[in-house]
Amino acid sequence: MFDLGESPWGDEPPFHAPVFVVTHEARETLDKQGGTSFTFVTEGIENALAQARAAAGDGDVSVAGGASVVQQCLAAGHLDELQVHIVPLLIGGGVRLFEQLGGDPIGLERIRVVDSPAVTHLKFRVAP
Repeated sequence: MFDLGESPWGDEPPFHAPVFVVTHEARETLDKQGGTSFTFVTEGIENALAQARAAAGDGDVSVAGGASVVQQCLAAGHLDELQVHIVPLLIGGGVRLFEQLGGDPIGLERIRVVDSPAVTHLKFRVAP
C-alpha cells in the first residue's frame, strides 16, 4: 500500500500521525509535513502493532494495507472492527483478502453499510 500511495499522498499525507509500514525492505524513517512519519518495520506484524500501540497511547490503532497484513491481523485476533470498501470493478488479479485465514471461522457482525454508485462501504465488528 505504501508503494502505491507515496506519490499521490505527496508532501503532506492524510494521516497526520505515525505510520508503521510492514515490509521486507529496511529503510530509514520518512518524516513528512503535517505530523506523518513512516517507520518501516521488518520484524513482522506483532512488532509493528507494538510500536503503533506505544505511539497511540490511549488512542486507537488503525490497520490499513494489503491483504497479507489484514489476514495476519485477523488470524491473530488483533482486529476489533473491519472496514471493506468495494469498487464495482473486477481486475482479475491480486491477493484475495480472506483466502489465507486458516483456523477457526471468524464471525463478523455488520455495523454499517454505505452504498453509492462508485463504492460500497461495509463496516463489521469482529466477534470475540
